[in-house]
Amino acid sequence: MQILQTPRFFTFPSHKPSRALPKNHRLSVPHLSGNLSIAGKFVVKSVSSDEFPVDETFLEKFGPKDKETEDEARRRNWIERGWAPWEEILTPEADFARKSLNEGEEVPLKTPEAIEAFKMLNPKYRRKKMEESGLTEDEWYAKQFEIKGEIPEPVRTFWNGPLVVRHMPPRDWPPRGWEVDRKELAFIREAHKLQVVRVDSKELESARTNTDDMNLERYKMFLKQYNEWAEQNKDRLEEESVQDDQDYHPGRRKRGKDYKEGMYELPFYYPGQICAGKVTTLHLYQGAFVDIGGVYDGWVPIKGNDWFWIRHHIRVGMHVIVEILAKRDPYRFRFPIEMRFVDPNIDHLIFNRFDFPPIFHRDEDTNPDELRRDCGRPPIPKKDPGIKVEEEPLLSNHPYVDKMLWQIHVAEQMILDDVEANPHKYEGKKLSELTDDEEFDEQNSIEYTKVYYKKSLLPKKILKTSVKELDLEAALAEREGLKLISDRTLIPPRYHNKLRKEAKERGEEYKIQKLRRNIEMDEYDLIHWRRSFEEREALIRDISCRRVLGLPLEEPGKLVDASYFGKGQYDPQNPLYRYDYWGEPKNSEKSKQERMRDAHNKSIVGKGTVWYEMSYEDAIKQSMQREARAKEMRKDAAEEDEEEEDEDDDDDDFDFSILGDSTVDYSNQPIVNGTESSRMSDEGMFEN
Repeated sequence: MQILQTPRFFTFPSHKPSRALPKNHRLSVPHLSGNLSIAGKFVVKSVSSDEFPVDETFLEKFGPKDKETEDEARRRNWIERGWAPWEEILTPEADFARKSLNEGEEVPLKTPEAIEAFKMLNPKYRRKKMEESGLTEDEWYAKQFEIKGEIPEPVRTFWNGPLVVRHMPPRDWPPRGWEVDRKELAFIREAHKLQVVRVDSKELESARTNTDDMNLERYKMFLKQYNEWAEQNKDRLEEESVQDDQDYHPGRRKRGKDYKEGMYELPFYYPGQICAGKVTTLHLYQGAFVDIGGVYDGWVPIKGNDWFWIRHHIRVGMHVIVEILAKRDPYRFRFPIEMRFVDPNIDHLIFNRFDFPPIFHRDEDTNPDELRRDCGRPPIPKKDPGIKVEEEPLLSNHPYVDKMLWQIHVAEQMILDDVEANPHKYEGKKLSELTDDEEFDEQNSIEYTKVYYKKSLLPKKILKTSVKELDLEAALAEREGLKLISDRTLIPPRYHNKLRKEAKERGEEYKIQKLRRNIEMDEYDLIHWRRSFEEREALIRDISCRRVLGLPLEEPGKLVDASYFGKGQYDPQNPLYRYDYWGEPKNSEKSKQERMRDAHNKSIVGKGTVWYEMSYEDAIKQSMQREARAKEMRKDAAEEDEEEEDEDDDDDDFDFSILGDSTVDYSNQPIVNGTESSRMSDEGMFEN
């Protein structure tokens, strides 16, 4: 399709004449019969007689409004359509910078700061200014490296009312495992009840000297008990710190030369307590640390880009007022005391909060779910198996039976079979004195090989067992006892006496139905079944209680749909992520089927991509039928060649008989996109 492109800018011919007419000039008007003479100065507004006269305001109203030239319009069109090279898209500033750098164009300096900076490039002028300012050369260069920027004013904390500070014993006193006098503890805890009163801010405007209602007696009682506890546990806590704490990190417990007498231990503090302290450390990724007089420095979480706004307001060595937000276990959490700044108040400058406080990972942490529960963190999402555990069948196969006991039993019976088959090998030997032919290596006790069985190569698994783990004499006695019992000549061996006596008491005749190892396996399986049964009963009780209380059956966020992980996520159960996986082997059954399907599709319509799939069995049947038909055609063709010997042997390379055979039934041939499948033989298609 062709589009007629017309310019959107139209122009009129110039309305200014090329020359001014003389003073006395006669214009001939062809449509008038007479001559008309015009005197005086007159400028003609038109050029030719076929154009109508145009007023001066016409072009202002209907002419092109923009003054851009053709080159500018072309350049703008390039940029709008995205055809322009990068040089055309540059801004005027960038274009100037590029041209001035490449071609050396200079622009005169205009601002006084720029002129002064240009003059300072001259060493004589710079030395002159340094002498005028009275600075040495080192002081001058030091001044050049000062931070240039707007330093904000110090943050001023405005108070709506006076800050209320109380002497209050902690609510979690005493520590776990520490016994105190119950009457004294009840006396201390009454302070919390007495302090639950409404405070009138008007009464707090002036300083108070009356301490009758401040419960100082109860607080002094708490201090007495705390000092006793600190005196007894100070050395133990320091030893635990040496044993458990990692190398030095900000906020670690102070010990050794850093420890001073009178430092408060962790039970002294409680959330909500107002403390005065001194900033000791600033850490880019962890925050600020404040010394509040305890063995642990308080932690104010600040990280990342928030320091850009806070760096001018919080400095090492400044005295601050803080509020304790949380007190945590020092064994698990990296910073036991979490705080916030009260003065100066910089909460409005903190945007990147910590999701969870940092923790220590110990060697004893074997259960990640238990660890995250202790730390108050959400569960690690796992793929929902889509089954209900309470509806699954009970387990009755003990792992010890599958891995060890059955293997030991089979090894004992195999050795006893070898003793019966080859008694000369064991003459003069006791079964209990047999030793391993080779040194037993438990790590390499399983071998994987392949053996032929009826012309089929099958995988074989060899389990090696040490003779020291076998009880051959008991197995031999049991086997001989079974033989004698069948002859009714001897009582069963010693380990069946108990069962025989019980059967005799019941008035029954005792018969050995199972071997000793089989009975042991059944006992292990019964233990496993009982354990599985008890676990399911406990699970059903837990589900019932949760439904009654309206609680979720599963921990929220623990089991998620498979789509949560997306595609291509790591799955340790998938063989795709085995360390030795290098793709599907070329000779595997899966790749063979894929190659067969591709060959089948190609046999239908050449090499085109056909969305037609056939089952493996049907493809085999069809290939066998085509091969049989091809063999028959070859036989017929060979007979014809014998009867009629052709002189021209060039046509023998191609079998024309396969192009058409009236005996073949095409009614069952599949149709793909309106095309019948090929009748050519695909012999050899499924090889290699």
